[in-house]
Amino acid sequence: MSRPSVIHLRRSDADTLTRLVESAAWSRDSRSAELLDEELGRARVVADDALPASSVALDSRVRFQDLQTGEQREITLVLPWKVDSAQGRISVLSPVGSALIGLSVGDDIDWPLPSGRLRQIRVLAVSERTEPLKAV
Repeated sequence: MSRPSVIHLRRSDADTLTRLVESAAWSRDSRSAELLDEELGRARVVADDALPASSVALDSRVRFQDLQTGEQREITLVLPWKVDSAQGRISVLSPVGSALIGLSVGDDIDWPLPSGRLRQIRVLAVSERTEPLKAV
């Protein structure tokens, strides 16, 4: 499975996600929580103001590409209670959300879907929610 050896997380996101994993471990999201916990285990946690601008964080807008289909999507990565699919707000506990957290522009990752298939995705652009994404 292809994935970067290290991802980057803001301290505040790492703390929030750790609490989220602990609370979701006994819920219907337990498999998603396990996958997110694996990602947290390989994270390099940095001060909130030291996160590289190209790294995916909570509330980041992300453009990514499915490498099998070529399809591109743009989403905002949020906590589960902020999900709004009509607005493109996707949970960090979703398969694609837990795959994207901490990745940087240009990173590829193979990520297992609930169906057992692997999804290969590449991060194309990242910005804070209030900033427009720039073309790659």
